[in-house]
Amino acid sequence: MTATLQRESRSRTRVWSVFALPGIGWLIGFFLISVYAVMAVAFGSADPFLKTAIPAWNPLEWDFTTMSDVLDEVFTGYLRKVFVRTFAFVGLALVGCIAIGYPVAYYAARKAGRRKGLLLAALVLPFWISYLMRMLAWTNLLQPDGLVNQFIGWFGLPDDRTWLDGEWHTVVIGLIYGYVPFFILPLYSTLERIDGRFIEAGRDLGASSFQTFLRVTLPLSVPGLMAASVVTILPMFGDYYTNSYLTSGSPKTEMVGNQVEYYLRIVGQPQRGASLVLVLMAMLFVLMVYYMVTTIRQQKAADR
Repeated sequence: MTATLQRESRSRTRVWSVFALPGIGWLIGFFLISVYAVMAVAFGSADPFLKTAIPAWNPLEWDFTTMSDVLDEVFTGYLRKVFVRTFAFVGLALVGCIAIGYPVAYYAARKAGRRKGLLLAALVLPFWISYLMRMLAWTNLLQPDGLVNQFIGWFGLPDDRTWLDGEWHTVVIGLIYGYVPFFILPLYSTLERIDGRFIEAGRDLGASSFQTFLRVTLPLSVPGLMAASVVTILPMFGDYYTNSYLTSGSPKTEMVGNQVEYYLRIVGQPQRGASLVLVLMAMLFVLMVYYMVTTIRQQKAADR
């Protein structure tokens, strides 16, 4: 009987594997093609008059001079400050997303009750509106006579702050606002799947609600917390329109995405822009490897 069930399980696995192959091949194929196209531009040349890229599709014709110059700037030149600033902004925004998103996801998953559907609908609503439109709305809210300064003035605080004049915290606030929905939804999914019997067992053993959260709920939610963090920070690193809209592209708040846009659209140096994209991809690949290794280890520990 057991052998029959195992054969049926393997047969179903093979069937679903066949169904998954086209989609997996599509994703892998287009990812590799896109990366190769960026490499062809980075190691190619540019039209001296039109300032457009001339990709070098043959690897034997690749020229690594521009990449070498970009790496020098990243580690010892001007771009070093840009990368440090980008990592700092993303780190602060991630902390803000955790501080705001975790309580919301926890409440929606464990405490919302009948209001869960309504709360989930509210969490999905931001995806119905263009990100650019939401940033444009913030530019109005952050004007000297906008609602933000008016709200601050109600508490007797100075209400003449200039938020849109190249302030770093304006960019961080914009990143948090723009990406916190991406953080909440995957974390909510993990928190909802936590078996309630584990929490009940903690309470039965004499732990308080806070102790049960720290020793049971929080450790079990770590995989979802990591997944939510990855989903959130990856687009943040390439973000350029938040800074462009909220600080008018101030050099004091430039991120890596702004530099890529500058090279590609303003000064007509596509090789440098593509090289910068490859450098950023390499750094993010290290983070992704760490995430994957940690996730695999946690999965193996849970299966024991």
